[in-house]
Amino acid sequence: MAKEERKEIEVKIYSLATMVNECIIFLEEITGNRLLPIWIGLAEGQAIAIRFSGIVLPRPLTHDLLLSIVRNLGWGVHKVVVSDLKENTFYAQIHLKQNSKECVIDARPSDAIAVAVRSGCAMYVDPRVFERCQVLTKPITEDEVKKFKEELKNLKPEDIFKEIRDKSKKKEKEEGPPKKGGEPDE
Repeated sequence: MAKEERKEIEVKIYSLATMVNECIIFLEEITGNRLLPIWIGLAEGQAIAIRFSGIVLPRPLTHDLLLSIVRNLGWGVHKVVVSDLKENTFYAQIHLKQNSKECVIDARPSDAIAVAVRSGCAMYVDPRVFERCQVLTKPITEDEVKKFKEELKNLKPEDIFKEIRDKSKKKEKEEGPPKKGGEPDE
């Protein structure tokens, strides 16, 4: 059976919220009305915020160094893709190009986004990620923003995925356990 071709959805950074121990980055569909929240570490959130806000530091941060290495080896960053969501963990890919050669590198979404904001490349989300995760819909009113910020104070990543787990368990009861195979080891 041929692999089903899915059209990736182009996104941009909508906002970055910093909390006590982590950050949440919201990716916004460019041609749609959904926002995808992804929990990331504080250091990664800071790396994205520094570059996203246009701050230039005198010495390169890790993501600057990575991009410099890629470019000095003759490659360019073509795009980044938030490619999957498995067991509450987001996965991403950094797509590199050199002339007609292409290379796909596995990455955490936070690192891929940090590289994307530095390289100026396009960012995408695989449609199945939107299907597997609770998303927000825009436009958001000021009251919705205030309410959401209040909810964020007590929200944990597993809260977002609870509904997905419950649906998955219900489906498994109805259809039986999923068949194994074809998935790479993590």
